[in-house]
Amino acid sequence: MRIISICPSNTELLAYLGLMEQVIAIDDFSDWPHATKKLTKVGPDLSINMDKIEQLQPDLVVASLSVPGMERNVKELKRRSIPHIVLNPNSLEEIKSDIHLLGEATNSVDRANEVTKKYIAFIDTYKELSLKVTQRPTLYWEWWPKPVFTPGRTNWLTEISTLAGGQNIFADVNLASVQTDWDDVLNRNPDHICLSWVGVKQDKVNPSLVRKRPQWDSMPAIQENRIHVLEEPLFCRPSPRLLLGLKKVASILHPNLYPKYDGFDPLLGLHNTTD
Repeated sequence: MRIISICPSNTELLAYLGLMEQVIAIDDFSDWPHATKKLTKVGPDLSINMDKIEQLQPDLVVASLSVPGMERNVKELKRRSIPHIVLNPNSLEEIKSDIHLLGEATNSVDRANEVTKKYIAFIDTYKELSLKVTQRPTLYWEWWPKPVFTPGRTNWLTEISTLAGGQNIFADVNLASVQTDWDDVLNRNPDHICLSWVGVKQDKVNPSLVRKRPQWDSMPAIQENRIHVLEEPLFCRPSPRLLLGLKKVASILHPNLYPKYDGFDPLLGLHNTTD
């Protein structure tokens, strides 16, 4: 097949299914696995060059609705009658379902079954570990600093927080993504602050800016330096790489209960920095 992915998480799903040799083009932000470096780019995910996609004559475009504004891509794919599927997972269960959906669309059902078997087994292992946690610290996940965007109840990071032995401090808001402000976060007084800004590389996130927010220096999380700058790809993209993020945050919260973070992908057996 000739496959085009127009969202980073979709590209990662294709990689888990072992389909990168069939991928002919990707969006500008897809950066994993290493094979993406040599692929044709068709523009940023909110400004995809549909003329270029049409010229490439794909058998399948893997589209997404994970970011507001992506609806335009889907509308244009339909208008041009370009074969496509649309993924929009918000939970770990929906990611598993999308692995199967993509497996069916690409004649990779057996591989999809293998991947989801490992995926479920890993999550079950962390469920068992989480049951041993007696004190659950609260977590504030920051996707964007101003205006504040943070995951709510119906997002994978709420599930990951629980599996890691913690609790998302915005789990009471029945949304996938919550827009709020610094005062709201201050009043909720999280035990840990997890910074994972969408589209921003880890080394570009400056935790000192967080300390300067009005009255935030009164929070124990600030005073005791419980600010964690985390890799955006491991926490903000709905793909199986979230399990790496789970391994990392669990080892931070409960180092004596969960395995030490080793950077190895539990589904591929490869280090995070390799393909």
